[in-house]
Amino acid sequence: MKPDQKVAFVVEESINPSSDFFVIPELKRRGYEIRRFGFDSCPAAGDAGKSIVVFVRYVPRCWKLFIDRHREHFDQIIYFMDDDLLNPAALSGLPLRYRFKLVRYAFLARNWLQNHNACFWVSTPYLQSVYSAFEPVLVAPVPLPEKPGPLTIFYHGSSSHNAEIRWLVPVIEEVLRLRENTVFEVIGNTEVRKWLKGLSRVNVLQPMNWSSYQALILRGGRDIGLAPLLDSPFNRARSHTKYFDITAAGAAGVFADDPVYTSYIEHESNGMTIAMDKSEWVCAIVDLIDNKAKRIALHSEAKSHCFRLGQT
Repeated sequence: MKPDQKVAFVVEESINPSSDFFVIPELKRRGYEIRRFGFDSCPAAGDAGKSIVVFVRYVPRCWKLFIDRHREHFDQIIYFMDDDLLNPAALSGLPLRYRFKLVRYAFLARNWLQNHNACFWVSTPYLQSVYSAFEPVLVAPVPLPEKPGPLTIFYHGSSSHNAEIRWLVPVIEEVLRLRENTVFEVIGNTEVRKWLKGLSRVNVLQPMNWSSYQALILRGGRDIGLAPLLDSPFNRARSHTKYFDITAAGAAGVFADDPVYTSYIEHESNGMTIAMDKSEWVCAIVDLIDNKAKRIALHSEAKSHCFRLGQT
């Protein structure tokens, strides 16, 4: 660290709105270089230099121990809260598990923070008034910078398609890793949620009836629809209706290279038909992510084709 470099270590449970709306903009305004840490990671003692630490809502145990050992390295300790976290009476009515978390990581840190002469930052005039004895600093929220919305990749199916969803998990994991401007949407039950739990930018929708599903896809906002199909006795009786769903959603489709779909879809004309090889699916999806004109062309041809089918 350079001698004149102002560094702020931001300690947070994970990337979160409290940090992004309040803490990060305020630190940038004050000219700090920002380094973000989770509950279980601390910098090497030699990296601390002369810096500040900002706790966002919660104070984890490993950071208490780290600061107890290396307090001389830190010019200031700051605690930010955007809820009344230090008053157990204010927690009544909240779910028991959430109350336990707040008591453990916030209320029980109150004396420790005071012993280290922490500066308190708060998000509202109400909190500034309640904790006036701490002379808290009022930090105003700042809107997030505008940026293009993410592309939505989706797979919609009932529980009879769980095998396909499971097959897709490593495909989607790799696509999300390669392209941060994407989200994945799937319809699934508790089991599906467990398979996808470790992935960021994934939305698992509750199963719904047909009318609700039609309303969902007609809202638009989806870019790439997926229709894998594993070889099984049950799947051999499938029809190509997912082609209609994906097209109605306004998306370009990636389909299994199977007679169920190839009888209606010409590869790279009104959709992509890809062998059930995970690496090939990753490549096909990434190709569509990176090529907006191709997505539009595939969907346009699919829409025209579906219209013609509806006239027969």
